[in-house]
Amino acid sequence: MINRFLFTKLMMALLWCNTLFAQNPKAETGVFALTNATLYTVTNGVIENGTLIIQDGKIFDMGTDSSIPAGAEVLNCQGLSVYPGLIDAGTQLGLKEIGSLQETRDESELGEITPQMNALTAINPNSVLIPVTRVAGVTTVLSTPSGGMFPGTAALINLHGYTPQQMFAGFKGVILNYPSSAKPWWDKRPEKEFDKEYKQKIKRLTETWEKAVFYHTLDSAYQAAPSSAEKPSYFPEIAALLPAVRGEEPLLVEVNKDSDILKALAWVKQHRIKAVFTGVKEGWRVADSLAAAKVPVITGPVLSTPSRGYDRYDKAYANAGLMKKAGVKVAIRTSEAENVRNLPYHAGFAAAYGLGKKEALEAVTIVPAEIFGLAQEMGSLEKGKQATLFITDGDPFETKTQVKQVFIKGWKVPLINRQTLLYDEFLERSDQVVSPTK
Repeated sequence: MINRFLFTKLMMALLWCNTLFAQNPKAETGVFALTNATLYTVTNGVIENGTLIIQDGKIFDMGTDSSIPAGAEVLNCQGLSVYPGLIDAGTQLGLKEIGSLQETRDESELGEITPQMNALTAINPNSVLIPVTRVAGVTTVLSTPSGGMFPGTAALINLHGYTPQQMFAGFKGVILNYPSSAKPWWDKRPEKEFDKEYKQKIKRLTETWEKAVFYHTLDSAYQAAPSSAEKPSYFPEIAALLPAVRGEEPLLVEVNKDSDILKALAWVKQHRIKAVFTGVKEGWRVADSLAAAKVPVITGPVLSTPSRGYDRYDKAYANAGLMKKAGVKVAIRTSEAENVRNLPYHAGFAAAYGLGKKEALEAVTIVPAEIFGLAQEMGSLEKGKQATLFITDGDPFETKTQVKQVFIKGWKVPLINRQTLLYDEFLERSDQVVSPTK
């Protein structure tokens, strides 16, 4: 029989758990009027002392003479600024919770050719990292699988929703980890052996792509005349490549070394592939070639060290600006899971090291929206677009700035997460001294 002391302790523990894990406030929907605000539209300049109306999940109206609908909840934004939600164009948010705990990771599958592995099906809407990310104004992210040559299909998600389908923001793209010709420092094999393996990888890549092109030919013939053409056998790994083969979605090509970037450019040109290059750490070295090929780039992390020991300390910071200066369309990513919230500071460093403040803001708003084919829906403050935005008391790229409110597709999202709860708990902690148990 449990004694009275232990029973009391057990009841106290259960009560504490119930209090700690009580349900947080819910997001609210409705009609909202953000008044007296400085509106940073991104695409149409800055509107001082403006009003922005949110209705039916969209920006219903905005400007200096907008009428406030009857019954709207008015948020006085005097002295505050409104920005479109920030878009991180490359993360593992929702796929990986704790890097050192395998049970909380679902970003990688076994095998080299697994493009059919869809990141959206693995997204965890209840990840505690999501609300931590939102309070920085990051509202939308591309969650990307990792692993083999074709590790899976990335998905763009909004950071609000009970299910992955509710969070889906309208873009998917197959990832290609382009084989690298650079032998890692830790690889002790002879150069000849490494080169042989590299050539085998390139051969397998090309063969896989050519199979997908042939599969597209068979499938197109069947779709055009089902009665006279034979339906091709279903190969999920090949069928998953069809949107990229057909140009319906860009192929997201992860490549970093300058020589590999040039080889990847030649490869996508040879196969007439609509591509977006990601990573691109040494893009500054071959920026003119990227610009000439008109291949958009998602680069990052910006807060990183140079790829070569003899490069200047700031090359990772300056990379985006140097490519932009050469004429490359550049978006920024963190390539993070736990610290996607730092996206504004990646953009801020890029701005300070040559990209420019305006261009850095575009690199985390309208440019990724354009790359993902969603510029008509998100990425700027415009009438008719999704009401995905945030309110701040200053420049979002400065660490002192506080985000006051976040809206995602018109939902007013509470700015509560495990960190704010800990902050409040210890800010207002009791003076009671707990005696050690005997």
